Amino acid sequence: MKIVKLDAIDSTSSYLKQLMLSNLLDDFFVVTAKKQLSGRGQMGTKWNSEPGKNLTASILKKFTHLPITRRFYLNMVVSLAVFKTLEKLGTPNLSIKWPNDILSGNFKICGILIENMISGDTIKSTIIGIGLNVNQTAFPALPNASSLKLLLGREVDLDELLMNLIEELRRLFLGFETMNDEGLQMKYEARMFRKDKPSAFELPDGNRLSGSIRGVSAGGKLIVEHEKALLKEYGFKEVKLLY
Repeated sequence: MKIVKLDAIDSTSSYLKQLMLSNLLDDFFVVTAKKQLSGRGQMGTKWNSEPGKNLTASILKKFTHLPITRRFYLNMVVSLAVFKTLEKLGTPNLSIKWPNDILSGNFKICGILIENMISGDTIKSTIIGIGLNVNQTAFPALPNASSLKLLLGREVDLDELLMNLIEELRRLFLGFETMNDEGLQMKYEARMFRKDKPSAFELPDGNRLSGSIRGVSAGGKLIVEHEKALLKEYGFKEVKLLY
């Protein structure tokens, strides 16, 4: 494992992808940065981070034969690895907000971005982008954001946190390509934010509806039960959970 530490970069994931074009990189090659100028989240959203305060990293994971049909199970492994790492620190009231944000109570503390490199019908490698609020204590215009320092009442060492996360990723990815997906999905769903609780949702056209999250499909869609036991599946950005 090699770790490249940068002072500032547009995006650790973009930098790692550029390195891959001209270098044969090892499994779990890591790029971190004190400051990201163009950090990205799901569907092109921006990730804003105070320089030197948070964990902004991208991690390369290689596969021998991973069918593209299992791509969301890859997301599950990463989400569970982050969850477990934060749980070991004593972070309270953790949950996974579909598809792969990590919350403490109602506060977002981590965003995950998975970018897969695909050949034919298989995933050859993936870049795991992690944006974790660690020692930042002010989040202007982000009322639903928090950090480990605010939650735990102490500063957290960024290098130690990164090593603990990589260790957890290694552990959970061990045997992943032949893993039982049903067991993995059960672990993910058991930690889902507001699962089986009456909730409000908003559609892209602004209409609102009520329902309860029942889980996720094999393809990664959110399964919501509405009135009269109607089950409906939603893809990314097709529905917004209001909380």
